[in-house]
Amino acid sequence: FPTPLSNVYDYAKKYLPKIAWDYFAAGADDCTTRDENILAYKRIHFRPRMLRDVSVMDIRTKILGSEISFPVGIAPTGFHQLAWPDGEKSTARAARAMNICYIASTYSTCTLEEISAAAPGGLRWFQLYIHRNRAASQQLVQRAEALGFQGLVLTADLPYTGKRRDDVRNGFRLPPHMKVKNLERAFEGDDQSEYGLPPHSLDPSVTWNDIYWLRSLTRLPIIIKGILTREDAELAVKHGVQGIIVSNHGGRQLDEGPATIDALVEVVEAVRGRVEVYVDGGIRKGSDALKALALGAKCVFIGRPALWGLAYKGEEGLQDVLRILQDEFRLSMALAGCASVSEIGQHLVQFSRL
Repeated sequence: FPTPLSNVYDYAKKYLPKIAWDYFAAGADDCTTRDENILAYKRIHFRPRMLRDVSVMDIRTKILGSEISFPVGIAPTGFHQLAWPDGEKSTARAARAMNICYIASTYSTCTLEEISAAAPGGLRWFQLYIHRNRAASQQLVQRAEALGFQGLVLTADLPYTGKRRDDVRNGFRLPPHMKVKNLERAFEGDDQSEYGLPPHSLDPSVTWNDIYWLRSLTRLPIIIKGILTREDAELAVKHGVQGIIVSNHGGRQLDEGPATIDALVEVVEAVRGRVEVYVDGGIRKGSDALKALALGAKCVFIGRPALWGLAYKGEEGLQDVLRILQDEFRLSMALAGCASVSEIGQHLVQFSRL
């Protein structure tokens, strides 16, 4: 019987150096949004249905046409080598073994080539930050497409890095033996900031028009990550993206914005089925994933829990985390009266009146 995720969390916290743990755990400013991401799920209650024949369960689904074994994927997070020596190679292997989608970060500590060689044939998307050095961003996109990544995830909520007090207090710096591998040659000879790239290398002038620029570089579907309002959801559809990840960067950017599960409702309503909508932030149990799907998400993505799994036991630890979520998702689905993902709908949940 799998342990709950809280055990993996405790174990990871015990084994990671404090500076690395604080980096992964950090939220911006007062951490209000980070904590609210989790608390908001507790305000959503199920309306379970009975006597529905759940003897045979089908928890598979598709995202952008690719089948996954259940609707949980791995959100893009940086610096996996801080959690485990093999870094993103272990993440890619675990995702492939579980047949789910892994979104590799621009800020990976392994190259895109190493990631795709570690787990050939896995379903992978590539997450992009647009840097002032546009040629470097263009090359990254083209490398990812050539290596068989199947989607391009543009993160929209980071014109500047949010203020994470623990990192400031700890004087966080990427250890000297670790590099932001995919951008190593792009910024040679420049001074490095705490996150391994030159200060101010991100481009804060990015606008919706840059989606047209990205579309001119690649045939990959573009998924935009960091949308929290109906206005921006409308604009995303208008600019031809194929997917939206409702995300507040795990509460690491603007503090006191909405919990992602609350913003999901608004975004799904605005999109009206024209593009697929996903959500990350605060998913800690299989039942959280069920709530998100009931509210219109096609799939959820986990960030910190994936890192706890890596810190606990590398690829094996991450597979444990995914198996726990998979078992919990299957069980909560059955107990709520759904035998397949297609039966999950808004009728399954209600918001408690607090």
